[in-house]
Amino acid sequence: MLLQIDEREPVVPDRLALWDLGFRPFYLLAAAEAALAVPLWAAMYLGWLGAPAMPGMAWHAHEMVFGYTLAVIVGFLFTAGRNWSGQPTPSGRALMALALLWLAARVLLFTPWAVAAALANVAFPLAAAVGLARALVAGKNRRNYFFVGLLLVLALAAAAVHAAHLGWLRWPGALGVQVALDVVLVIITVMAGRVVPMFTNNGVPRAHATRHPGVERAVIGSAVMLLALDFALGASGAGSAAWANAALLAVATAAALAHGARWWLWHPRATLGTPLVWVLHAAYAFVVLHLALRALAAAGWVPPGLAVHAFTVGAIGLLTLGMMTRSARGHTARPLRADGFDIAAYSLVLGAAIVRVGWPLVRPEMQLAAVGLSALMWSAAFTIFFLHYAPWLARPRLDGQPG
Repeated sequence: MLLQIDEREPVVPDRLALWDLGFRPFYLLAAAEAALAVPLWAAMYLGWLGAPAMPGMAWHAHEMVFGYTLAVIVGFLFTAGRNWSGQPTPSGRALMALALLWLAARVLLFTPWAVAAALANVAFPLAAAVGLARALVAGKNRRNYFFVGLLLVLALAAAAVHAAHLGWLRWPGALGVQVALDVVLVIITVMAGRVVPMFTNNGVPRAHATRHPGVERAVIGSAVMLLALDFALGASGAGSAAWANAALLAVATAAALAHGARWWLWHPRATLGTPLVWVLHAAYAFVVLHLALRALAAAGWVPPGLAVHAFTVGAIGLLTLGMMTRSARGHTARPLRADGFDIAAYSLVLGAAIVRVGWPLVRPEMQLAAVGLSALMWSAAFTIFFLHYAPWLARPRLDGQPG
């Protein structure tokens, strides 16, 4: 059967291990957020529910970036940061406090206390940056200091979003969301370049995924250029000018070509029989599609929302799900092999991305139906992840090792 678990587990100590390492609580919180936030957004869209601290559409964008995506990033960085530095990252009570801060930030958006919601949402990435920095500095792991800087930029972006909605800042709230998405693109660009070729060659030896120094410089440089350009245009109010669209067209086109070349060098076709690997390649294909759609949107040929959802549903959704399943398996000492639950979740998110982007692209009049179907598939995928992985993430590693 498709959903049969195919590995037997040895007996492990019956204790709560949820606060042993960052991936454990934050992967579960992120999955719960992903599964619940879309139905909540549908309730807002239908007028059944409101978030007093932030309008509905703004809440939806905010939570997908500063709720779900940021939780996955922090869980991953706390886990990887311990390996990079050889030093402990937040665990125990410190990790519990960070998780409660993240949860408070989600809940406060549904209260009239908009300032408290803003403080909590800005404090979380700041606290996470401090927790990561302590480990990296103690371990003299200078190579990864820039991740601390990116968390600080995400805190500034969150501050800008809330300040705009509180009337404290004249910039549009959407600018902070766009900057945050561009920061996530930079993080994905760096981390995918490190892990996808390695995971590909480890999981599919015949793949021979390669890296080209010139292409690597181009993908990182173009992602940083897009971040800088979006900020400059949004802050100056020149985003709708003809020259601004021309600049976005040029940068997004160059970025799409560079990322497409990188993806091709990883030989994605060779991975089709290995779900734990092909999900990462499918995610990166949506990075390329996102950048191509951004170029087409700058030219006025497609709605900008298609580019946004190619990135959020396709690239972020698939990549985070793929990395969560792989790292959760690895760090709980389980086989690095996707089972039926994993494949079902991958397929649902892939389907959600195709429906959300492809259907409105071909049949614009069917957008509402596409949004509804995509939302159901997305929520089902992360519900599967939560239910399947919660028992594993709450219990100690099978090999008895810490973490």
